[in-house]
Amino acid sequence: MEEVVVQNNLRNKEFRTVEIPKWGNYLRCQWRDCFASHLSSEEQKMIGMDDFLWHLCSWEKVKCFEKEEAIIAFNKQSKYKCTIFYQFIDEAYLIYKANTLKVTDLPYEQCHLYYSDIYIMDWNSKWTFIMTHESKCGPYFIQIT
Repeated sequence: MEEVVVQNNLRNKEFRTVEIPKWGNYLRCQWRDCFASHLSSEEQKMIGMDDFLWHLCSWEKVKCFEKEEAIIAFNKQSKYKCTIFYQFIDEAYLIYKANTLKVTDLPYEQCHLYYSDIYIMDWNSKWTFIMTHESKCGPYFIQIT
């Protein structure tokens, strides 16, 4: 794995960013297994999770924080190592020493086809933060207790 700078947002920060090429599909599957395993495959299909994983939250199928509460929860969350991945591309990143990672640091572009549905997931799958392309949906924060 090669260390890279992820867009301008992650430059000159205390954390270390490593590109993990082609991990997007793996991370999306892991996310589904960790945060949506309480739903059957049929239930997941009914709410459109094959299109957008974040439908788990918008259809209220999991307990989560939304909007400003989600941002506050993410910013306060202890973050040593986490992954960043997207809905439609296999580009993914591993962030080490991520305690200072804030929402404003994320490589997210709301109006971009590929960079507008972003998932940040704890390396141990204890929490996830999601930002969507829809201004009325999200952000969301799920924490497994």
